[in-house]
Amino acid sequence: MASHSSSTLFTSPSSFNLFSSHRLNPSPSYFTLHFPGPVKRPHFDLRCSVSIEKEVPETERPFTFLRDSDGDDTQSSSSSSVRARFETMIRAAQDKVCEAIEAVEGGPKFKEDVWSRPGGGGGISRVLQDGNVWEKAGVNVSVVYGVMPPEAYRAAKAATSEQKPGPVPFFAAGISSVLHPKNPFAPTLHFNYRYFETDAPKDVPGAPRQWWFGGGTDFTPAYIFEEDVKHFHSVQKQACDKFDPSFYPRFKKWCDDYFYIKHRDERRGLGGIFFDDLNDYDQEMLLSFATECASSVIPAYIPIVEKRKDTPFNEQHKAWQQLRRGRYVEFNLVYDRGTTFGLKTGGRIESILVSLPLSARWEYDNVKFLINVIIHIKKLNHDSFQL
Repeated sequence: MASHSSSTLFTSPSSFNLFSSHRLNPSPSYFTLHFPGPVKRPHFDLRCSVSIEKEVPETERPFTFLRDSDGDDTQSSSSSSVRARFETMIRAAQDKVCEAIEAVEGGPKFKEDVWSRPGGGGGISRVLQDGNVWEKAGVNVSVVYGVMPPEAYRAAKAATSEQKPGPVPFFAAGISSVLHPKNPFAPTLHFNYRYFETDAPKDVPGAPRQWWFGGGTDFTPAYIFEEDVKHFHSVQKQACDKFDPSFYPRFKKWCDDYFYIKHRDERRGLGGIFFDDLNDYDQEMLLSFATECASSVIPAYIPIVEKRKDTPFNEQHKAWQQLRRGRYVEFNLVYDRGTTFGLKTGGRIESILVSLPLSARWEYDNVKFLINVIIHIKKLNHDSFQL
């Protein structure tokens, strides 16, 4: 459910058919990627699209998207309190990140969509497009109650079980963002932090009641500046070291292993931190850790963009950036667990695919490009990037 998603893990699934005509024809202003040839619709069990209520557009942001029982901190259930505080955290993080981006943009603002569901849950999607600095920036938060089909449970939970669960009630809340700058010398950033609970009764085989945290922050430069990489990773390490000195090396390796394009034998970017299914520590500690990680996004990333956003570039630089973004698209559509989860639960397509750039590039049998890729991969594996 990382995402990428962004690819966001917690999107806005609806109760009608995922393949209804207006869901297949997004506004051209959102997508300029073109894929030649006939499009084959993937087969999904249509039961997936009725597992969560249809979203309802809202004109104002509600105080909370939680059900009344979950928002009551006086209740004895500690998980209910975690739900409320995690929602507060991700909404505050969304505000702070959007404010920081708009400050660098110097004019352009995010477009905001707010939605809810009658039975509880909802979200806020914010997208800034064709700005002065960012080609596309998406920062989404959502709170979801629903019943996931077995295949979505297995996509959400990496660990496998010999027993296959039936439909599993769940609660999920998260923030997910992907930021694609215009300048080829400024890196793309992805971050995603989430909290997940299954509400299945104890006697349901293959789907025990449990909670876990997941998330991470990683960046993907088209052109590598070692000082930028060291700055980014040093901020991640500082956030991790406040809680456990083993976190940074453990989660850095997890990030490197996760954001790996198997069919290319390439890493997607220069890593960061990534963790999932994390519940082997105190719940309060992990809530504080996720909060600290989300707070580290701005100091890790914004100074790099401010340094690189005005660097002169030419068409060749832009073409290389778009070729690298093609790799980004491949990972998100083929391997990202957040994308898989969103599609299998009948997700809101605009939210699931907000991680994709406005433009990307694929070239057939480009020898020069392949040579650059080899050089790029060697840099990605450089030991000096390990702090």
